[in-house]
Amino acid sequence: MVAGDQNDLIWMRPESRPVGRPAERSRAEITTAAILLADQEGLEAVSMRRVAAALGTGAASLYRYVSTRDDLLDLMVDAVAVEYELPPPTGDWLADLVNVGRQACAIMRRHPWLPAIATTRPAIGPNALNLIEHILNVLADHPADGPAKLEAIAMLNAVAAAYMQNELAQRADSQTPHQAQLAQARYLQHVAGQGRHPRLAHALAVAAAENNDQHRFDTILARIMTGILRG
Repeated sequence: MVAGDQNDLIWMRPESRPVGRPAERSRAEITTAAILLADQEGLEAVSMRRVAAALGTGAASLYRYVSTRDDLLDLMVDAVAVEYELPPPTGDWLADLVNVGRQACAIMRRHPWLPAIATTRPAIGPNALNLIEHILNVLADHPADGPAKLEAIAMLNAVAAAYMQNELAQRADSQTPHQAQLAQARYLQHVAGQGRHPRLAHALAVAAAENNDQHRFDTILARIMTGILRG
């Protein structure tokens, strides 16, 4: 096992066990191989054996760098956070937060395995800390207190993950139509057309007229951020 306190997060432990043969791999190489495997085959394909095979080595050798699969997942989640672009704040905190949310969705589209674990394994490693610091800079002049700002960061991540899980599910259904979902949509349209539920009919009509996923996400996220950060 990797030397160090196993109760510490992996970023607080040495890169590799300081005994035996010289290190031949790095955590970065292992993480990159795991991400590529997950992108191609899904998170369930990521195992020490499969990652080692992709690197042309044995699974046992990976334990010099990563103690458990959970450690590897943490490394993967944090590694893709380097894909955020973190420009200086514009002075419009809400627009800047929406921009972060849009980037979160784009990253999750590139890595479809990410939404499912973004909320259950919120790995706060070096790249995630850079993102958090960026958002706190964006909110530096906002009157909300520190706990509310941290809550907003967590909710931003959760909203993006939930939105992308729904988008990815719909994409899968469009490739293999889900009969129950299609039947539900037809039923709602049928009920709305009978006139007994005018508010539902109006809501469905507005949703159809504003059938713009990006606009819908921006609106939802802006409302949530405004609500959490009201000062």
